[in-house]
Amino acid sequence: MGEPLVDVTIRAIAAGGSGLGDLPDGRVVFVPRTAPGDRVRIRIEKSKPRWAVGSLRRIVEAGPDRQDPLCALYGECGGCQLQHLVYEKQLEWKGQVVADALGRIGHLGVIARPEVVGSTRTTEYRNRVTFTLRRLRGGHVVAGFHALGRPAHVIDVGDECVLPEPPLLAAWMALRAGWGLNARLLPAGGRLRLTLRTGPSGTELLVDGGEAGWSAADLVARVPDLIAIRHRPSGAGAGATLVHGEPGASLGTAFVQANREAADALMAHVLDVAGRGTDAIDAYCGTGELGRALALKGWRVIAIESDDSAAARAEREAPPGFSVLCGRVEDELAELLPTELLVVNPPRIGLHADVPSIINAASPARLVYVSCDPATLARDLSALSDAYELKLLRAFDLFPQTAQVETVAVLAVREPTP
Repeated sequence: MGEPLVDVTIRAIAAGGSGLGDLPDGRVVFVPRTAPGDRVRIRIEKSKPRWAVGSLRRIVEAGPDRQDPLCALYGECGGCQLQHLVYEKQLEWKGQVVADALGRIGHLGVIARPEVVGSTRTTEYRNRVTFTLRRLRGGHVVAGFHALGRPAHVIDVGDECVLPEPPLLAAWMALRAGWGLNARLLPAGGRLRLTLRTGPSGTELLVDGGEAGWSAADLVARVPDLIAIRHRPSGAGAGATLVHGEPGASLGTAFVQANREAADALMAHVLDVAGRGTDAIDAYCGTGELGRALALKGWRVIAIESDDSAAARAEREAPPGFSVLCGRVEDELAELLPTELLVVNPPRIGLHADVPSIINAASPARLVYVSCDPATLARDLSALSDAYELKLLRAFDLFPQTAQVETVAVLAVREPTP
């Protein structure tokens, strides 16, 4: 029969975007698709000694911050987490998630909720989207995002999605129409990851998974607007092979921000807090946009990037005063320090475990940490807290309608204790 239904009142939004309430027995319960102030009827889906996960069965009384979702698939698709929350409250709760993480995980004391700079576009803002394709029995194909609460399942997504920029959504629909019965024009394999990216010159496709030796010729004939296609077969490691298009037309496997306008606002803030100076290191530089911008302001910048394609792109577009070192930050940073300014922009997993001690030992005068995950930011700031104090915290909403938030933390070397 399953767990009985229970009524709870939602009091907050947790880090992953679920509403947070309290069960009659005192345990906290996480309920996706709920908003603060909601009185809801839920079913307990997972039960632990100190917490539980519930699924929404009925909204008994809607809270003041609830709105109708924008997408028809929102009730079952896990691609977004906050469409049911008015945008101003999305920003407020993202700021609270950052503050809570720094206080609870980082043990940095009481942190005031930072300002969250909103995106000028809350829909149709993504220039990069990754879809999952599964081939099922009987020649059936589903392609879209993982299902809410059932990550092994995929929800078929067509033009309902409100996040992609219109050219990217058009490319997605053209790809769906062109890949043929059972997606036969894509690499063989039960599960593929399809990443589409748009830019000024067009749209490119990265296919992750499937068998090696795939020819994209037949797909290109049916979807001619793709300017470049890369394939990374299952088990192939980090490298992806260009199977269609000219090398210069593709960004390769390099990471680029999915929300260009919001990313520009974040970069302008980093440049502002960096100010003027002489020597800087841009660690985890990606394609080098930030480091190049610092160089144009007069800094001598050494950038570090482990991804070959990203480092090569950064080097191709290097202005005077900007150089790129291809390698891992944990291997290269100690030899480059000391420096006046250090900017770190690591992936979601945060800094390598060796990096905080390297930074603490050399103590660059200014440290700017750009983070895409509040939990790993909090962990790393805690590891840096013996040498540094937090001076400024600001967040940016690069991913409206989702629980993701980008944060910029500005740190300065602690003054010696008298």
